[in-house]
Amino acid sequence: MKILCTGQGTFTGDDLVIGRYYEAAEFNEPTEQQNRAFHALLQEFWVSGCHSYNAKDFDQFRDFIKRDLGAGFERFKYVEQTDQGLRWGNAKKREDIPKTAPLMAGILKSWSDYSKKQRKETIDRLISTMIQCGVDSKKFYEILKGMEEACIKS
Repeated sequence: MKILCTGQGTFTGDDLVIGRYYEAAEFNEPTEQQNRAFHALLQEFWVSGCHSYNAKDFDQFRDFIKRDLGAGFERFKYVEQTDQGLRWGNAKKREDIPKTAPLMAGILKSWSDYSKKQRKETIDRLISTMIQCGVDSKKFYEILKGMEEACIKS
């Protein structure tokens, strides 16, 4: 449900009932429901074994998903040779890393820093990928049904 604050203590919105309390959050802020859905889907994808990621553990699997289906890297670190020896450098884009850098690493954007839109897009891509990979478990469909019901309520 969307509400609009029209003045001090006054609101308008879909199906607001006088005398009821509502939890409100800014419209563009990521939600806890998105957080729970993402992690439930990730866990089910991991357990299904229907993915082709060669992850050694769940944390690495989550990072692969954030890299490939999420917002990706927010910045890069690299090593460069200077007259004083080796030093770390930082770059916003991969193209900004000197060609002579012998070592570089991407720093993934933290899930907690994703916008509501980035979370929605990542969850949508994750669901699509899970379907394409053949995830067909009861738990997967329960998660989807819960998401659909939550969407209908809001």
